[in-house]
Amino acid sequence: MQAIFTKTRLIALTFIGATTLTVACSPAISNQTLASNTNATETSNKQDMKQDDGGMSHDMMQGDGGMSHDMSMDIGPADADYDLRFIDSMVMHHQGAVNMAEEVLQKSQRPEMKKLAQDIIAAQKQEIAQMKQWRTTWYLNADQTPMAWHPEMGHMMAISDDMKKSMMMSMDLGKADADFDLRFIDAMIPHHEGALVMAKDALSKTKRPEMKKLSQDILTSQQQEIEQMKQWRKDWYKQ
Repeated sequence: MQAIFTKTRLIALTFIGATTLTVACSPAISNQTLASNTNATETSNKQDMKQDDGGMSHDMMQGDGGMSHDMSMDIGPADADYDLRFIDSMVMHHQGAVNMAEEVLQKSQRPEMKKLAQDIIAAQKQEIAQMKQWRTTWYLNADQTPMAWHPEMGHMMAISDDMKKSMMMSMDLGKADADFDLRFIDAMIPHHEGALVMAKDALSKTKRPEMKKLSQDILTSQQQEIEQMKQWRKDWYKQ
């Protein structure tokens, strides 16, 4: 009987000792796991927050990524003032492209990019001047304030400062680093795509042959430039 009691006592002491060891070790294991998870989280956060030297992350600059552009600028119905609204919208949109192209002339090191920028500036400045002349000729009594269509209200309204920024779709492309051309390409492709949407809309709604020709010219030239920029992005940045 004494032997059984002694054996039972030894088993109990062994169990208590093992339990105590487990409890004592658990905080250390927990703290080690927490520290590991914290370090992993900090590393992940640093990677997520990391931006290129130009001040913008590449993901934000992707045409189909985080940066949102309003690709469906509603110019409104094919009424008597349709061409007026198209002109006012496209003039601002062109000016945004000119602004970004001028930045390329200052910062890009690639002759191909400088040539593209010069072509954009020359073509779009000429089209801006032509559209402004048409506005003066066709809409003698129109206010000089640029006008746009308000789809919710169903009528024209003066273009606000926020609408101007949206229509121009221009942005600071950052400094002249190794990824400057990539940021320009990622910004200009969706910018050109916005012009294509507007030009296609004009082809279906305007009655003026001059406007139809302008729209077709925009479609042809800017689609070619989109394809060229996509090819450069693939060749230079493997994207």
